[in-house]
Amino acid sequence: MTRVLIVEDQSMPRTLFEMYVNQSESYTLAGSISNADMADYHCENSDVDLILMDICTAMGASGLEAAERIKKKFPKIKIIIVTSMPEYSYLKRARLAGVDSFWYKEVSPEPIIELMDRTMNGERVFPDTTPEIRFGNAMSTDFTERELEVLRELTSGDTNTEIAKRLYIAPGTVKNYIQYMLEKTGFKSRTELAVKAREAGIVILDNKNDDK
Repeated sequence: MTRVLIVEDQSMPRTLFEMYVNQSESYTLAGSISNADMADYHCENSDVDLILMDICTAMGASGLEAAERIKKKFPKIKIIIVTSMPEYSYLKRARLAGVDSFWYKEVSPEPIIELMDRTMNGERVFPDTTPEIRFGNAMSTDFTERELEVLRELTSGDTNTEIAKRLYIAPGTVKNYIQYMLEKTGFKSRTELAVKAREAGIVILDNKNDDK
């Protein structure tokens, strides 16, 4: 049987994943944890064939970073990213990390067990696009990649000059992008824009930057 490690910090989806695995004739539970940084330990000290890996896990541990480490150490272990966050960069980053498949919790039409079967049979299964969500008066797909990069940095609370330095653009360009996004969304201030972006999950600042 395929031994599955679940990495999920939310109790309800973790319980559901455990139930799906336990009720399956093809899978058995190798472990269930809430912190992605502990996944390496489980892979080193127990037999794991497949990991269901959330991205934002307990104590701020990144499932994407854990997946990249594990694929380098244990390339035969299959990893499926499972997330509810529509952050636009996650699909690209998951591919670069060597992840085998990607599943959106709320919107993926395929049951997780079917995706697990396909992944264990050697398929790499990724959605074509991130989920489209409403963001003020606009949709998430109405924004360019550069606008979303600026928006992500804006959620840090930094100044235009600090954001510009990280993105290698001029402070005036940052100001223009923020103004474009305010016009698209109808939000009244950069603070409202940043807060609403965090609430929607349209962009998520990496913890290494978020803890400044």
